[in-house]
Amino acid sequence: MNNKVLLGMSGGVDSSVSALLLKNQGYEVIGTTLELFTGSSCCNINTYLDAKNVCNSIGIPHFTYNYQKEFRNYVIEDFINCYANCKTPNPCIECNKYMKFGLMWEKAKELDCNYIATGHYAKTQYCKEYGRWVLKKSSNVKKDQSYVLWNIPKELIEHVIFPLANFENKEEIREIARNNHLNVANKPDSEDICFVPDGNYTQFLENNSNIKPKEGNIVNSRGKILGKHSGLYHYTIGQRKGLGISNSVPLFVLGFNKDKNEVIVGEESELYKKEIIVSDINLLLMDEIKDWIEVEVKTRYTSKVATAKIIQDNNKIKVIFKEPQRAITPGQSAVFYIGDIVLGGGKIEC
Repeated sequence: MNNKVLLGMSGGVDSSVSALLLKNQGYEVIGTTLELFTGSSCCNINTYLDAKNVCNSIGIPHFTYNYQKEFRNYVIEDFINCYANCKTPNPCIECNKYMKFGLMWEKAKELDCNYIATGHYAKTQYCKEYGRWVLKKSSNVKKDQSYVLWNIPKELIEHVIFPLANFENKEEIREIARNNHLNVANKPDSEDICFVPDGNYTQFLENNSNIKPKEGNIVNSRGKILGKHSGLYHYTIGQRKGLGISNSVPLFVLGFNKDKNEVIVGEESELYKKEIIVSDINLLLMDEIKDWIEVEVKTRYTSKVATAKIIQDNNKIKVIFKEPQRAITPGQSAVFYIGDIVLGGGKIEC
């Protein structure tokens, strides 16, 4: 078994320091930047140059591969389809599944690499208790990205390296970059959807799909018309601002009636749910959930974990929370944890 590793590089400080760490640990490192979407925050001429310059400075090869067609098919079309069906997607999860841990792994095998690596904050480790390789939370709790990795193939976990797994502070990463004269040491993090760098996702949808403004009613949960909207895709569950409605108490988006082209709003107390159904599941820790088990669940990347019990029914999971949870949103992912180990996850259906 060789020690060659293909490292995904975005031109940022995390993947750049990952390259340095892997080389210092004795791996034969090949850097790669995937061309996914022209003008995006993670693949443009500056990111290619930054990644290549880092590779040159530490003495490893760097290649770029064009996967724009595949990115459109797997990530952007899913993004559009979700909004067209009143769901709120997380495109990073699709990108990780199909691009970074899908096509990049296929490329790694072509290059005779036994491993792939990224600058994600997460861990992989062999777990004797479960008799398999597992995906775990990062030591850096604030930066932990295990939530967006639940959909990677479980058979791939033993071939994945996260060099930043045990760092507890982002400043440590920047300090390593400074000490090794990497020119990306102070480069700011990218927080936006990579292919919508200006944050205007509604404009992106209108420019890249058949989704266009279409006026409809804003109604309360009893069907009373309270105002007008200009398109369902402008809203997400839990949204308060931008409704344009005067009311004695604050109103929030509760959901949608696609057939009637209605946005449904209500008071905050109506936002809470105790049970959800999760579909398109991917289990990493076990092959099937046959009996009720207690887990911790995250329903958004930025949300706190909540205690729940879950059970599987074919390719769906029923989740019953110990306490009702606020603004659970179809299209987002529910990720299940046992301690710091990722059991698996799925897409919130309802």
